[in-house]
Amino acid sequence: MKRLRSTITGTDRLRRGLAFLFLLSGALLFFVPGMADEEPSGERAGGAEGDGPRAIMLTVDGAIGPATTDYLTRGIETAEERGVDLLIIRMDTPGGLTEATRDIVKAIRGSQVPVATWVAPGGARAASAGTYILYASHVAAMAPSTNVGAATPVSIGGGAPQSPAEPDQRPDEEGRGTPEEGDGGTDTGEGEESAPEDAPEPEEPSSASERKAVNDAAAWIRGLAQETGRNAEWAERAVREGVSLTSEEAVERNVADFIAADLTALLEGADGREVKVAGQVVTLATAGAAVETIEPDWRSELLAIITNPTVAYLLMMIGIYGLLLEGYNPGALVPGTVGAICLLLALYAFQVLPVNYAGLLLILLGIILIVSEALVPSFGALGFGGIVAMVVGSIILMDTDVPGFEIALEVIGSVAIMSGVIMFAIAYMAVKAWKRPVVSGAEEIAHATAEVISTVDATGGRVYMLGERWQARSDHPIPPGTRVQVVEREGLTVRVEPIRSAGESDRE
Repeated sequence: MKRLRSTITGTDRLRRGLAFLFLLSGALLFFVPGMADEEPSGERAGGAEGDGPRAIMLTVDGAIGPATTDYLTRGIETAEERGVDLLIIRMDTPGGLTEATRDIVKAIRGSQVPVATWVAPGGARAASAGTYILYASHVAAMAPSTNVGAATPVSIGGGAPQSPAEPDQRPDEEGRGTPEEGDGGTDTGEGEESAPEDAPEPEEPSSASERKAVNDAAAWIRGLAQETGRNAEWAERAVREGVSLTSEEAVERNVADFIAADLTALLEGADGREVKVAGQVVTLATAGAAVETIEPDWRSELLAIITNPTVAYLLMMIGIYGLLLEGYNPGALVPGTVGAICLLLALYAFQVLPVNYAGLLLILLGIILIVSEALVPSFGALGFGGIVAMVVGSIILMDTDVPGFEIALEVIGSVAIMSGVIMFAIAYMAVKAWKRPVVSGAEEIAHATAEVISTVDATGGRVYMLGERWQARSDHPIPPGTRVQVVEREGLTVRVEPIRSAGESDRE
């Protein structure tokens, strides 16, 4: 017994030690001083660092989200600390989240270092959120065969993107008339965008929330255009009508400053330009600058993984099921520890992502119903309802249609199938246990076997049964040591009969 107790104690200590090390390593990963502020590694281009001009280049490739915001804002801080002459953002994006874009724009407009946004390489785009970042930058350049525009806000709540409005349908409430009345500004003339002849008729925003989002975005980008001296009328059309421009058209219409096919052309094109940085006019001297490319470090990469909606969804499901396993098997620290960590990471991701809380509550309700299937004999009704609630909640969980910020339907289907398998396994085990005969309580005593301790007859006697001594009676005297079987229980007394062997039964 002592050896068993020491073994159990040693196992518990090992589990607690592993859990403590796991938590400690996670804490060190996030909170050790100096790790978060470690300078990202970079590559040199355009010459060696010296007394000449210097520049830092950041790369945005993909949807703009919390990880992009962290990467760019810390990159701007690094550029200010090093006192470089120019910060370059090489961008290729289909768009991104509104709040993340606003944070980036705030960082650019508050930067103490001139910021040049370069839509590159060829074939890249600065769509949607990228258009706002391009307009907010002190220098805007585009590589050949790139495009900019389509900055209409994506409708919230799983709806379709806002349909562009025709130029002759611009609302009169804006106070600028229609293009036919001469308000096209630099947008009129040769090269005007035109919709295909077979394009569907565009519609005005159908709800107050959509009109509010479009008007807010239009005012925001007009303010940026007026501050940087770019085409404000076309910027508003990009928001209200979803129009786009090629790099050549963008330069012609004062949307971009110049075309730069490579990094050298970018530095030469920016050289000598006067820009307003932090309230002061600065003349750029960037020709032949030494450019350091800073790639996203471990923190940005980790944040990008965690804030991926599909990954955050999987972390939440792992966390919930891990805690459930811990509840079913207390003392198994691994499922509970892993589940708690995954759930906390998922909650952090949902904090910075556009989450529909109705979807989140539906997922939790679905999990509760699936677990309740094992406790309430509903013959699958609760479990089926739980799967439906979980699937619907998963589909509407992300409160945006921004590309790159949706949960993969394949993952939702896989989780639903796994939950269904778990539910049916629970239902199968419940039915199997329900059909199994009861082997405890009064039912167990009714068919138990015992050994006679003192002679049992019609007046009484004692038997040893189920680890206890019982009063017993029998119609025939039974000597001590005989194996008997209980045939009836009368209160705290049992009636027994001898267990006869097969040979005795045959002779009879």
